[in-house]
Amino acid sequence: MAPLASLGRQVAALPVQVRIGLLALLCFFINLGGAPLFDVDEGAFSAATMEMLARGNYVMTYLGGLPRFDKPILIYWLQAASVSTFGLNEWALRLPSALAATGWMLVTWQFARRFGETTALYAAAILGCGLGPMLIGRAATTDALLNLLIAAALLDAWRHLESGRRAPLLRMYAWIGFGLLAKGPIAALVPLMATFAWTVLAREWRRFLRAAFEPLGWLLVLAIAAPWYIAIYLDQGQAFVDGFIMKHNVSRFSATMLGHGGSPFYYFVVLPLTLLPFTGLLFAVLRGVRGQWRDPLDRYLWLAFFCVFVFFSLSATQLPHYLLYGATPLAILLARHRQLLLSGWLAYAPALLLGLLLLFLPELAGLKGGHVNAQFSDMLARTATVFGTGYRVAIIAFLGVTAAMWLWQRQPPASGLMIVALMQALLLATVVLPAAGQWQQGPVVDAAAEARKHTETVVTWGVNYPSFAIYRAEVTPVRPPLSGEIALTRADRLAELPPAEILFRSGSLVLARFGQRSDDR
Repeated sequence: MAPLASLGRQVAALPVQVRIGLLALLCFFINLGGAPLFDVDEGAFSAATMEMLARGNYVMTYLGGLPRFDKPILIYWLQAASVSTFGLNEWALRLPSALAATGWMLVTWQFARRFGETTALYAAAILGCGLGPMLIGRAATTDALLNLLIAAALLDAWRHLESGRRAPLLRMYAWIGFGLLAKGPIAALVPLMATFAWTVLAREWRRFLRAAFEPLGWLLVLAIAAPWYIAIYLDQGQAFVDGFIMKHNVSRFSATMLGHGGSPFYYFVVLPLTLLPFTGLLFAVLRGVRGQWRDPLDRYLWLAFFCVFVFFSLSATQLPHYLLYGATPLAILLARHRQLLLSGWLAYAPALLLGLLLLFLPELAGLKGGHVNAQFSDMLARTATVFGTGYRVAIIAFLGVTAAMWLWQRQPPASGLMIVALMQALLLATVVLPAAGQWQQGPVVDAAAEARKHTETVVTWGVNYPSFAIYRAEVTPVRPPLSGEIALTRADRLAELPPAEILFRSGSLVLARFGQRSDDR
């Protein structure tokens, strides 16, 4: 443990700006392009960006030739700028998210400096090394960008409540405007729920009304967001209203979409996992909520988190990353009250449990009972080759160092937990995510490499692997293949299609040329 302690002292002696830069580098940039794009979400965002560049249409997005109304335009613009600069690859497609996640850390760090530099760095580390924030900050989706904008809006809302100054209030409206371009109404809902709840409990609800109906603020929102909303409505008309506003916003709350339903208790399970390895710190701080409630800022932060937790617990569509919209206030609270973590067991046990889960992930996956789909069955067949000796050795090393720190205990648990969190981030970035990407996406990458050898039109049918288009570096329509075309499909769908010559097969995933019959079928 002496080398770790010595390294810790050397890092602590660095200027604070250097330390937070190193933290961002570790959490969001090291090996950023080391894993294939994960389908469906990363593949869909990336392929839609590629198709935007191919079409030259920077108002409406398409995926596989079909309109895509899932999200507004901002992340596609940022990905398009990155790809145009650095080329079509995983690193460039994820770069906007990594930069947004770094910004998310920075605005939280800047706000938390009122409690001291150590507390501010700890809050930033929770948003960098925590399992949920780190994964979303390395994903080619819109969520890291949205979390940056929600965090900036929430913290500027408090600056306005605290001081009465107009400037932070107007900044809050500007962040909301950009949030409407990043994901939609949720960007306004979170800060408005938090400020409403705080002012009502403080019996200052008139302040909320004055802030919520600030004319210049809403003009800012309109100036930022309205041009695109108007342009896409003129381009798509009622289809945009039905697809984006009704289906992907209203219906996500009122009805289960894509099988992502849950229960009112869903996020009670998700929250401890999202914050790994800081789960024990969460439990320690939760025990002190009553005392923290008396502090106006702590009360605002808890209310902001609880509003997100309750709102999405009541939603019919539930996804783990929705909880991250409340991660910023929670990170500040955990950092500010980290001295409440007195138990080494609470500090280190969550990381050890995660390490054991990762170590035995292949075996645990194989225990899944009942019906499994073709994709998961194919993944199970690849476990031995993907999760090899190097993977196991790295996980065992992480477990060994974490266990030794628990037994060593020559520093406060919260300080030791920080070292474990940094090791976890390094392990995920360099070992776990690349292995998981190969486990899920390896055959798609290989099928795309085979497809690039052929000049025929290539389509996809009966599968949902939008990243295939990225690895082909060509827009790939989603439709049944015509005679003489090549299609990525599943083996069990071949009977529905014309005779085929198999060009590539991995498990149930098939790349076939249609119009000819092969004995491989």
